[in-house]
Amino acid sequence: MKQVKFISLSFIVLWTTIVVKLILLSRLCLKLQDLDWREKLALQNYNLWRKENEDGNSDSTVRLIRDQIIMARVYVSIATMKNQTDLARELQNRLKESQHALRDASSDSDLGPSAPERIKSMGQVLSKAKDKLYDCKLVTGKLRAMLQTADEQVRSLKKQSTFLSQLAAKTIPNGIHCLSMRLTIEYYLLSPEKREFPRSENLENPKLYHYALFSDNVLAASVVVNSAILNAKEPEKHVFHLVSDKLNFAAISMWFLLNPPGKATIHVENVDEFKWLNSSYCPVLRQLESAAMKAYYFKSDHPTTAGSSNLKYRNPKYLSMLNHLRFYLPQVYPKLDKILFLDDDIVVQKDLTGLWSVDLNGNVNGAVETCGESFHRFDKYLNFSNPHIARNFDPNACGWAYGMNIFDLKEWKKKDITGIYHKWQTMNEDRVLWKLGTLPPGLMTFYRLTHPLDKSWHVLGLGYSPTVDKTEIENAAVIHYNGNMKPWLELAMTKYRPYWTKYIKVDHPFIRSCKLSE
Repeated sequence: MKQVKFISLSFIVLWTTIVVKLILLSRLCLKLQDLDWREKLALQNYNLWRKENEDGNSDSTVRLIRDQIIMARVYVSIATMKNQTDLARELQNRLKESQHALRDASSDSDLGPSAPERIKSMGQVLSKAKDKLYDCKLVTGKLRAMLQTADEQVRSLKKQSTFLSQLAAKTIPNGIHCLSMRLTIEYYLLSPEKREFPRSENLENPKLYHYALFSDNVLAASVVVNSAILNAKEPEKHVFHLVSDKLNFAAISMWFLLNPPGKATIHVENVDEFKWLNSSYCPVLRQLESAAMKAYYFKSDHPTTAGSSNLKYRNPKYLSMLNHLRFYLPQVYPKLDKILFLDDDIVVQKDLTGLWSVDLNGNVNGAVETCGESFHRFDKYLNFSNPHIARNFDPNACGWAYGMNIFDLKEWKKKDITGIYHKWQTMNEDRVLWKLGTLPPGLMTFYRLTHPLDKSWHVLGLGYSPTVDKTEIENAAVIHYNGNMKPWLELAMTKYRPYWTKYIKVDHPFIRSCKLSE
């Protein structure tokens, strides 16, 4: 995790360096024509850019040292090329001193007491180098070469940062792994009759408010349920249907046995025990079991422009039926009329019962739209060079978000939504319609069958955008940490974490012993 943050910081510093170089590059030739500048330089021979940095900026000294380091590297290269060995050595010595003075400083207050002396010494040797070596064309050429090298470094660091952030996002933190292991052990120590949840008669009652949550993360699932119950006006009318996989079923079950949700009803199931969910019925399962699909996600020489470092193509969730179970809601809950689907990276902040009374106008899916003027439209997700896509969909149609969706299961059955999904999934066996994920087939399956909800119901971006409006967050019914910076990861954006951590049961002994309350 810390390596990811370090690389991200390096990435920013490199881009800053590139901008500085571009500015210098544009000014150098102008200064060549400016005789007054030459006279001023002679008067200020220890500080080549003194006037440019006397702008009242509190961090101008740091910028000056960086500028000097850049020009020192240019002159070292030129001095070496022209066999000015002594000058090259002197520049190298001053360069090391300046780098030592700068270290990791990002503001003037971070600099040590030796910085002014280093600036003066470097300015003197740069003035000497200018007198012996300055040639606008040559200096400009060197700066261009440095810029190209920096560009290549930035691209490499960007790929590395993307790889590591994707890796970190898919990694289970030690604390959550500890919690899962402790809960699993406790679950299997229980007698079978003590593993049953109360109020099972509510599970098929269509008059109650039903939620579907599919997760393999016990802490995330606990926050979703806890936040929903604490903000519900009538908790006894809320029913939570959780589905996990065989590895996490015991842990999630045990958590809610130890921490029953008050008057609300909860039930946990294992997706691997859904016998009807087999490869003869489900095309995506058939595809996921194929060697070709596994090779697509896991082979090292991935043939996409993203390169083999892009972990999107190695994300285990794309090989998990938990991720695709959202297309089978009427099969999982055949007695229900409506159900609210929630992702496990959300927090509920208000009572959600109003969603069950929203008029979907004959549509199946109620969701918040995500498109702006030119982004998150269908052409971002689907391959419109394919005739099946081009013939059936509008590239400018507005995308919408999974994460908080109210589904009318009666209309779902009437319109055979699962059958539509099966049709498109079968056609995409060779990934010619879309590449990965469940949002693209969702957009296709619910095309012209989605009712736009008011945006205050569902605010997104807390897992990738540092600029989500605070007022929008606090007024939202549901906030969504979509993106890599999940709130349970060290990668999480600090300012957004408290909205999530406030719903963790920090006083629970397992939470404390696994250090999840820190």
